Amino acid sequence: MNERGKSDGRVVPEKPANKAAKAAAERVEGRGPAKGNSLEDSVVRTQSRGAASTGLERVRQAAGRDRKQKFTALLHHVYDLGRLRTAYRAINPKAAKGVDGETWKSYGEKLEENLQDLSGRLKREAYRGSPTRGIEITKADGRKRPLGIPTVEDKIVQRAVTEVLNAIYEEDFLDFSYGFRPGRDPHTALDALATGLHKQRVNWVLDADIRSFFDTLDHEWLIKFIEHRVGDQRIVRLIWKWLSAGVLKDGEWRRSEKGTVQGGSISPLLANVYLHHAFDLWANRWRRTRAKGDMLIVRYADDFIVGFEHRSEAEEFLAELKERFLQFKLELHPEKTRLIEFGRFADRGRGGSGSGRGRPDTFDFLGFTHICGKTKGGRFMAVRHTMRKRMAAKLKEVKAVLRQRHNHSIPELGAYLKAVVQGHYNYYAVPLNFHAVSSFRWKVGRLWQRALSRRSQKANVPWERMSRLIAKWLPPARICRLWPFPRIGVAT
Repeated sequence: MNERGKSDGRVVPEKPANKAAKAAAERVEGRGPAKGNSLEDSVVRTQSRGAASTGLERVRQAAGRDRKQKFTALLHHVYDLGRLRTAYRAINPKAAKGVDGETWKSYGEKLEENLQDLSGRLKREAYRGSPTRGIEITKADGRKRPLGIPTVEDKIVQRAVTEVLNAIYEEDFLDFSYGFRPGRDPHTALDALATGLHKQRVNWVLDADIRSFFDTLDHEWLIKFIEHRVGDQRIVRLIWKWLSAGVLKDGEWRRSEKGTVQGGSISPLLANVYLHHAFDLWANRWRRTRAKGDMLIVRYADDFIVGFEHRSEAEEFLAELKERFLQFKLELHPEKTRLIEFGRFADRGRGGSGSGRGRPDTFDFLGFTHICGKTKGGRFMAVRHTMRKRMAAKLKEVKAVLRQRHNHSIPELGAYLKAVVQGHYNYYAVPLNFHAVSSFRWKVGRLWQRALSRRSQKANVPWERMSRLIAKWLPPARICRLWPFPRIGVAT
């Protein structure tokens, strides 16, 4: 988007004119590289052997000073014992096992010995990446999503490499990129989108979806993008090892010729690097040099929303984006990519006699359906409601768990459902979505009542008793998230 995102989540929405002076553009974007520096002229070596955090801080500062510097000595930051130890502790102890059967607990029984050995192999380049264990999970729409489970050792090294590369790329990534970055989460992106839709003259929204992005990401292009900043070929070879390690599923090994397996610690960073070059830089340049009206961009991993003031610019951007993606072996999903009328003027001319246009269109983003709404004073605002598919999928999951645990005690079931409901509130309880989160709580209570009533033919639980159980165990519905912008107490 054309706001400059702050580290504390605040957004400054002002955008200078597209033809403004260079200083104004740099104030908004903050991404202009120093002129006259080629990649060859700006190679630096980061050989510091001081504290690990100090070393990475130097890398970060150097990356921020010159956007074209290539870092040729990074591996020593990876095999640092302190960083490997921190990476191990960041792994979920309950995470599934990789192809070697090693668990977090078993690896930690001889942690220092194992980390010393791992550090030595990394140092002398004897480390070898293992295939990931392939599994599938069911998405909210019923489709299967492939996931890869790396070994514990691969998780450790990937986390260490990610931390080192983040010191560089956090200086490069643009402010409208929110996915899987330090200090950012889905609600940061949602708040930025809500603020942009409210503050800017957005009348058309491009709701885009990249077809099977993580499965089609091109390895050669990815390595080229990495080498723009990383001159240490030992790091590049590590990434190659993970990309080509393949997937072991049902005892059969399959080579990975494209894509990056979801589930690895480094996969989100690699996806961000790819889209930074394939989409972000191009879209940002298009906004600054081609757009005459306001233009809003918010990207979270491979999901992105682009808002426009003028329809002609939206159609032109979409046509050029398709050609742009083809260059990098990506494709927009033809059925899930839509250009819709959405914004403060979208409801003009609708609903009148003979208009036939109905209500303005809606779009889904990060679990919420975005709807054109109005304040009490009649001003436009984007209202966010829980996506029906997401709620239905969660309720289906709860129903299956209750069937599996039909013999568990009421306190055990109550504790499980309490965690489910509170977790739902933590994400979906945003302003103006009270009805949806309240409905979720009520539906969970009904599922619980049916589960208890099925315990025997005579165990029908009356609603009076069930209401007491719900009041005791399920937290009351409440809004947990703050308004994305201040001074706007509204109701639809």
